Amino acid sequence: MTAVTRFRFIWLWVAVWLVYMIYPIEAAWQHPEPWRRVVGIAAAVLYSAVYLAGFLRLRRSLRGTARRLARPGTVALLGSMAALVVVLAVAVGQPALTALVYLSAMAVFALPTRAAWALVAVLATAALVLPRTVPGWTRNDDLAFQVGIAALAVWGVVQLVRRNTELAAAREEITRLAVADERNRFARDLHDLLGHSLTVVSVKAELAGRLVRLAPDRAETELADIQRLAREALTDVRAAVGGYREVSLDVELARARSALVAAGIEADLPDDTAAVPDERQELFGWVVREGVTNVVRHSGAGRCRVRVGAASVVVEDDGRGPGPSARGSGLSGLRERVTAAGGTLAVGRADSGGLALEVTLP
Repeated sequence: MTAVTRFRFIWLWVAVWLVYMIYPIEAAWQHPEPWRRVVGIAAAVLYSAVYLAGFLRLRRSLRGTARRLARPGTVALLGSMAALVVVLAVAVGQPALTALVYLSAMAVFALPTRAAWALVAVLATAALVLPRTVPGWTRNDDLAFQVGIAALAVWGVVQLVRRNTELAAAREEITRLAVADERNRFARDLHDLLGHSLTVVSVKAELAGRLVRLAPDRAETELADIQRLAREALTDVRAAVGGYREVSLDVELARARSALVAAGIEADLPDDTAAVPDERQELFGWVVREGVTNVVRHSGAGRCRVRVGAASVVVEDDGRGPGPSARGSGLSGLRERVTAAGGTLAVGRADSGGLALEVTLP
């Protein structure tokens, strides 16, 4: 049910019950005194109009807007309705008490809970006491019951609509957060995927530029590698967009070796990853990718070592050590992956003096 549909439902529900105002209108119409007839009908019609106008004014409360007793408009609304009940009672007598039912409903709709039910209690008491004390009026205990039932019915409907509105708002918020989370995931994946590939492309392009005159054959080999890396990067991006990206530890180690060699960095990498459980292969692949990318891009190292185990992976170098790169967006994205898997990521100084990136899983 949309907000517009909910509002129309409440509007119809409120308006239909005004049919009971026919009793004071009929009493006024049949009164022998002309002034009472005119005043009674006018007061009943005006009362109904104020009641509907009050609903229109307070409709925002159905969407969860806070209501306050001190709000001048609310006090004026209820005060004007009460005054019209008095005028109607003077004009037509006891039939005017029917209007107390609508006043109790509006009180529940317009006031905070405690104030609303306090006013309902006052109105129900008036419905009991006035017929017993005003000369010529007859006892009618049913009216007090009707005042309470009307208030309870309106309270139930309003609470139901509010809860539905809050639920719809919560669903919208969940959807918004899901979209934001997916956007962050894609940005993280794009950084992790392209950061490594473009770093290697940059290194190989620089190397090819130096070799183009000194060793043309090797320069052609490097250019072919650049072309291959560009195709792989394009494939990775397409896979990320489609949500079917796959990262393998063995593949990332092979790419890492190629990138390190191209950058002139000695690669000390494991040849066997059988000790790593299958469910951790992808995460460890991301660690190797990001760690080696940082080594190539920032470290100025001459040697890079990668160690993998069943529950941990370490990427360390003998370069400049921890610096601003240790807090970059790449490591932030990697930290999110590790945290989501229940692990920890630590960045510190390696024994060789460079940077050590270690990820440990429980």
